[in-house]
Amino acid sequence: MEYFIVSNMKKIINLLALSMVMISQGTMAQDTASPSDAKKWSLQECLDYALANNLQLKQNVITMLTNEQSERQAKAALLPSLSASTNQNGSWRPFSESFVNLSGGTMTTTSNEFNYNGSYGLNASWTVWNGGRNVKNVEKSKLTTAISELAAERTANSIQEQIAQYFVQILYQKEAVEVHKQVLEAAKIQRDRAQTMVEVGSLAKVDLKQLEAQVSQDEYNVVNARTQLENYKLQLKKILELYGVSEFDVVTPLVNDDDVLTPIPMVDDVFAAAREHRPEIKSGKLNLESAGLDIDIAKRGYYPTLSMSAGIGSSNSSGNNDAFFEQLKRNMNNTLGLTISVPIFDNRQNKTNVEKAKLSRQNYELQLLDAEKTLYQQIETYWLNAHNAQQQYLYAKTNVESMQESYHLLSEQFALGLKNIVELNTSKNNLLQAEQQLLQSKYTTLLNLALLRFYQGESIRL
Repeated sequence: MEYFIVSNMKKIINLLALSMVMISQGTMAQDTASPSDAKKWSLQECLDYALANNLQLKQNVITMLTNEQSERQAKAALLPSLSASTNQNGSWRPFSESFVNLSGGTMTTTSNEFNYNGSYGLNASWTVWNGGRNVKNVEKSKLTTAISELAAERTANSIQEQIAQYFVQILYQKEAVEVHKQVLEAAKIQRDRAQTMVEVGSLAKVDLKQLEAQVSQDEYNVVNARTQLENYKLQLKKILELYGVSEFDVVTPLVNDDDVLTPIPMVDDVFAAAREHRPEIKSGKLNLESAGLDIDIAKRGYYPTLSMSAGIGSSNSSGNNDAFFEQLKRNMNNTLGLTISVPIFDNRQNKTNVEKAKLSRQNYELQLLDAEKTLYQQIETYWLNAHNAQQQYLYAKTNVESMQESYHLLSEQFALGLKNIVELNTSKNNLLQAEQQLLQSKYTTLLNLALLRFYQGESIRL
């Protein structure tokens, strides 16, 4: 079996490794990587910065590195183990008695006796064969490491999608602010013109008051649009893990009709490409393969186990006239053992393990099917959004041109006293609504086209 990391994952790991080195040196990422407050961020800069600094991604990498250590441990389990041991003991008998026979008599003496002894050993053990479980555990640990790599890639994909969504929302809201500002300027011109008309007696004061109230409403709309813009910027900064930056703005790319009206890739084509490279699908397949290994490992519990052991040891004590090394030589002992363990009756433990492993594999099969279904539905949703938004864009563009011309004519007629304030405000509101529909359809199309290309394996771009 071949295990590999896709190019996007290599980029993520490299960026995160660089970031973690910076942390280990005591340097905050914001201090070195974040541009000055005046900088405008492009979409690609946002993506690169997030992949290098996102905390969840760093946690995924730590999990992956932990699994790599478990993989090394599983490989080491194939080798013998060797350990050394020593035991040192001392005893003190302060009231011990000894008897000495002197010419038919007995004399009792007491002495404070201290005894000392030590033992030394070197032991080795090796599981020669346990039904192949150790070899299968190595294969499973490799799969676990690969799955953790895909988990990091899946997190990276989710972060990139969120960044794209907030980035587009910011672009939309920036243009919405400009639209509201233009409407406000037009309302101020109408109010000033109405003031002149009131002074010459060609317009009632009540109409002037309505225009002044409309100016106040338009000023509120500008403030509200700016507030929403700042909120989207705040959400984007949170995803970027960007703190301590008071001013934040994004680069507004040049977008023309060809960008919005570009052909939309077909759902089945996108899905076919996504099934080959999306981490949620690859992870599901690896989980299924890992579950198959679990079944194989559980079945090997029925097999005998063969293990070997060997040891060498010696000891010394204080109650011996021989020298230390002479005692070690005389007391040296060597052992060699071979153990065969054959399972006969294990209270259904092995059978239960096998059945549980089979059920677990069935569960992973269902999870993979669900992941594929969810992926298809997501792609289908992006396609439908892009298709509808493209159609709405064509209508909205024509509608804006008509509403602009209508509002211009009504403004001139209002100046001549041929139209009233209600008609003027209605025309202005219709123009504002048409411009908002144009912006919404434009950026909805761009976002969903970008996400469809991303699911095909391309990088996110507008």
